[in-house]
Amino acid sequence: MTTTVQTPSDASPPSALLPTAPMPTAPLSIATAQAALAPLDVAANAATAAALVRRAADEGAQLLLLSELFLTGYELTGIAADPDRLTVAPDDPRLDPLAAACAQTGVPVVVGAPVRDADTGLLHIAALVLDGSGAQAAAYRKQFATPTERAAGFAPSESGGCTVRLRDWRLGLGICWDSGFPEHARAAALDGAHAYLVGALFGAGSGAHQVRTLFPARAMDNTLYTVLANHIGPSGPYVGWGHSAVWGPDGTLLADAGEADPGLAVTTLDPGVLARVRAEEPVLLQPPLHAPPARRNTAVLG
Repeated sequence: MTTTVQTPSDASPPSALLPTAPMPTAPLSIATAQAALAPLDVAANAATAAALVRRAADEGAQLLLLSELFLTGYELTGIAADPDRLTVAPDDPRLDPLAAACAQTGVPVVVGAPVRDADTGLLHIAALVLDGSGAQAAAYRKQFATPTERAAGFAPSESGGCTVRLRDWRLGLGICWDSGFPEHARAAALDGAHAYLVGALFGAGSGAHQVRTLFPARAMDNTLYTVLANHIGPSGPYVGWGHSAVWGPDGTLLADAGEADPGLAVTTLDPGVLARVRAEEPVLLQPPLHAPPARRNTAVLG
């Protein structure tokens, strides 16, 4: 697996931002999973993640996506109070069982974790990518931190987006609130992403409404697959809704883990379907509007 880091969307003129990556030619099987977590217990949650990697491999998946802050639970106050113990470093020995599961099965994993910037000391919510050998290949840091997260001491990242490449599929990464901003998924699509993978915490009620609205919309906005890994059960002050799921590039729901704990949904991403939808809905061929036009007409009706 290789990684690329997106540059800011205003670094090049719109014509240079149209996706140029080749389309995939072979199907890719992706699993998304959910499980109850042990609050602030990185080792226990890494063991849970390892078991899910093996289960995903048994079901034929070639990559596994896990939720936001999977390795600690969504325990913002506790993490911020003890960052030396609860942030996860690239060489963290508590990840060894998870790395071993990846190496034994050949299945990469994207797993949520808190990290701390070595230079600034800032806390970030991240998605760690372990490749099929168990080595850390990337660490994407959440770009849209919520007001609650910022108040707890977690900073939004300014280091850019992240796309991982697995075989000939390009997979853009997002974390929870990132998905609420259309420009985030669009940046991934303009970087050539064929799918948009988001680890999150959406609760019942309003969170369920957000999932049912945002993920089909992001898929249709950008004619790409969208994949959600959500929390299930209590996590910090929230109760995860579950329903980790996959939507097709036309917004159709393809797989849903429901409220199973642990739950796993496996779907095959089909290059033929992707090509057909992009031919029928060529939204990515339109120059994006990254800023309002210099001139805008206004009609006064009364």
